[in-house]
Amino acid sequence: MATTPQPKKLKKALGLFDVYAICTGAMFSSGFFLLPGLAAAQTGPSVALAYLIAGLLMLPAMFSMAELSTAMPRAGGDYYFLDRALGPMIGTIGGVGTYLALALKSAFALIGMGAYLAIFVDVPIKPLAVALTVAFAMLNIFGAKETTSLQRWLIIILISVLAFFIVGGILEITQQGVDKTLDEQFSPFFTGGLAGLLGTVGFVFVSYAGLTKIASVSEEVVNPGRNIPLGMMLSIVTTTFIYVIGIVIMVGVLSPGEFRSDLTPVASAADAVFSLPGSLGVVLIVISAVAAFASTGNAGILAASRYPLAMGRDHLLPGVFASLGRYQTPAFSIVVTSGLMIGAILLLDEEGIAKIASTFQLLIFMLVNFSVIVMRESRIEFYDPIYRTPLYPWMQLAGILASILLITYLGTEAIMLSVVVITLALAWYFYYGIKRTVRHGAIYHWFAHLGQRAYPGLEYELREIMVEKGLRADDPFDEVVTRAIVLEYRTPLQYEALASEVARIITQRYPLVEEALVQDLVHKMHDDDVLLERNAALPNVRLHQVDHAELVIVRSFKGVFVPLQGSEAPTAEKVPMHAFFFLISPEENPTQHLRVLAQLTQHVDYDDFLHDWLHANSEQELKEILLHSDRLLTLWLEPDTGTQDMIGKTVYELAMPDGSLIALVRRGDEVIVPHSKLTLQEADRLTIIGDPSQIESLYDRYVVHRDNETSTS
Repeated sequence: MATTPQPKKLKKALGLFDVYAICTGAMFSSGFFLLPGLAAAQTGPSVALAYLIAGLLMLPAMFSMAELSTAMPRAGGDYYFLDRALGPMIGTIGGVGTYLALALKSAFALIGMGAYLAIFVDVPIKPLAVALTVAFAMLNIFGAKETTSLQRWLIIILISVLAFFIVGGILEITQQGVDKTLDEQFSPFFTGGLAGLLGTVGFVFVSYAGLTKIASVSEEVVNPGRNIPLGMMLSIVTTTFIYVIGIVIMVGVLSPGEFRSDLTPVASAADAVFSLPGSLGVVLIVISAVAAFASTGNAGILAASRYPLAMGRDHLLPGVFASLGRYQTPAFSIVVTSGLMIGAILLLDEEGIAKIASTFQLLIFMLVNFSVIVMRESRIEFYDPIYRTPLYPWMQLAGILASILLITYLGTEAIMLSVVVITLALAWYFYYGIKRTVRHGAIYHWFAHLGQRAYPGLEYELREIMVEKGLRADDPFDEVVTRAIVLEYRTPLQYEALASEVARIITQRYPLVEEALVQDLVHKMHDDDVLLERNAALPNVRLHQVDHAELVIVRSFKGVFVPLQGSEAPTAEKVPMHAFFFLISPEENPTQHLRVLAQLTQHVDYDDFLHDWLHANSEQELKEILLHSDRLLTLWLEPDTGTQDMIGKTVYELAMPDGSLIALVRRGDEVIVPHSKLTLQEADRLTIIGDPSQIESLYDRYVVHRDNETSTS
């Protein structure tokens, strides 16, 4: 398969706490510090229950977003997933709507700071919000890691103060008497009936919407398969707990009339909750509110700016949006996003934007849940999420139904505003995007039996993502390469003869019909999906007769011309293949087969692969080309190789350089955890881990330079 130029990737710099800080910071602002009183006016003391239900209804979207993010960790989040699942038209609607909702919500979060600062300081609210937008935009331009460093401190301050608030509130209600508080403050529980409760759930649902915005920066997350779902789960648990318990405290300590008309309910409750001198308790709440609003504004710019970046990459916006600046951040997109926020701060009304944000967020969550169903049912083998949502597809169907229900309770005005945004997005797509895009979503794969044409480019893109994600902990790549059989040919060879020899070798290990295996291997070389990289071919099949992966490695000095038919035919017939990797895997584990294949492709795709392959001096060195990575090196101890001086020495005598260590020693079928007095033997296999510079030094010392010396002596 021919390679195509890939867009410049964003730097991976975000860890688990960064994910947690972005998710939590994007949720805490108006949802806790401004909305509870307004929500209580609709449903009474049951407002805490409304927040709890909204948090539970968020779970399907969270699980679906976690699955899609670990399958396709790319900038753009909701937009990217909708585009790849449902096609660029739906992607444009989702991208434009979510971008506007997130950017404008972030702008008004910065305005919300004024309501709390005004308790002590008379500040011009809008100029302050504009100044903060500019400051956060500059910080975002300098890098995601620098942005999340501030986010970490804001979240630490916020959670610490709110934990203090909750402890003090529980003590205060206990002193008042739980029974007395329930009788006086929580009765009647439902002042607006069921309709009032459901309407309030829809009203406060936007408080949780920031949770999934981490998906828009998933390309920048280290180990996204672990950190994204775990960070989101920790965040939703923390946020829901603080929302529900914190609002129960507000209901319990404030008079109903005061609470329902208060725009700073947390500060008002602080007077009763904190037993601190003067107004120190209110000061702490103001500090936490400022941290919350600032974290929402900061995380909002970070997340929102990735939407036009992704759409620029896909040619749905001008290419300048996809460009990365000096600090490997989408500087132009950040500037445009901050400009939009400043315009909203100075010109727009908050109420209408809040309604459209809620409605559009529910619409997007409905489509995201549907996207998981589409990706699963499309049966694209390269769709390989590390995290899979539980209770599929019932979880997604419940999320879709919940979104539809809540949208109906938000009113016709919000729905009409959303229709306006959808119409504008469609107009842009048909005016600009449709002429520049040729891809289709995975839904075409699902409905291929109806005559629709599947889009092969999506499978190639998912394959590239799989290559980037690398292997999983239980993938047997090292073992497969270690036990691989190596064949070398110095004279010209026909491909059919080579495939026949490989089939003979495999059938010695398994009771397979040789002719059938030969046909499978030859047939693979007549398909467009055979992998061709840098004078190397990777024929691969999955067979139900084998119980583990087998690899046959072939080096041909003269090269083998492959009679490939299809789009790759001109290349294959004119360029000799010097390397073949025949991979045979069990039929029941297709994604592991593809990950092993992707890892082989990654090593073959190095610029110096062909040179290193043809100049390797031993079977060990050929395998080292496949096992060598930035932080891991595997060495076989064999005579007449670069590792011969290690035989007979103890681990202590090797004096490994700083920043590296021998992690494992494999001796036959035994795995030994090394210690300083362990004496190394011939045929031992060492697994060494360390810093990239030290691994490269060891690779040069034991594999390249010493083998070269041996070959020339």
